[in-house]
This record gives sequence, C-alpha cells and structure tokens, in this order.
Amino acid sequence: MKYCWTTLQVKDMEVSLKFYKEVVGLKENRRFSSAPGKEYVFLGEGETELELICDQQKKEVEVGQDISLGFEVDSLDRMLELVKERGYAVHSGPFQPNPHVKFFFVQDPTGWKIQFVENM
Repeated sequence: MKYCWTTLQVKDMEVSLKFYKEVVGLKENRRFSSAPGKEYVFLGEGETELELICDQQKKEVEVGQDISLGFEVDSLDRMLELVKERGYAVHSGPFQPNPHVKFFFVQDPTGWKIQFVENM
C-alpha cells in the first residue's frame, strides 16, 4: 500500500495557494475543476502530495483542532522570520521537547494547523 495525499478543504484557493507556495515551499503539480465553483490543486514533490479543494458552494470548512501537518525545515529561526514577514501569526511555540527537535505551529488561511520542525 502507498500513501497518496492529504486533502484539506480551503475557503479561498488563491489565498491558500499563496501560503503553501510562498511559506511552506510546495510546488503546484496539477489543477482542475470537477464542476463550476469546485477546484482541486495538488502540491508537493515526491510520492506524497497535499490536495487542496475549494468548493464555493460550501459556506463553512470544518477544521479539526487536533489535526496538524508537519513540514521539516533547515532552520526554525529562518522559518519564524519568514512566517512573520509574510504576515502570519505563530499559533504556538516554539517548543523544544528534547535536545534533538524544536518546532512551532501556524495556522494556514483556512485555520489548519501547520507545524514547522527542525531536527537538530
């Protein structure tokens, strides 16, 4: 069995794409619509992708508070600077639960928690 992708419903596709491209650093692989007002975009490299779906018919997106997506970074300090430069608030952290890892969380434009992790 192979893990394919994680799907997130988003409120605004272009605003979300800006976050995932400019902050997270993901590349857009493909984009399509299945019906008027329903758009899909797949992002990422390698065998696992992130799928964003924007359905203009949906009034609300249910965001799980206990769900987060983690992305490894080379420097947590540089990522903190980038997040703040782009106008995003740190949700929580930075944390360092042991000498080998530190991380913090931000929320994407829809409210999904995104974790940036530095392995040291």
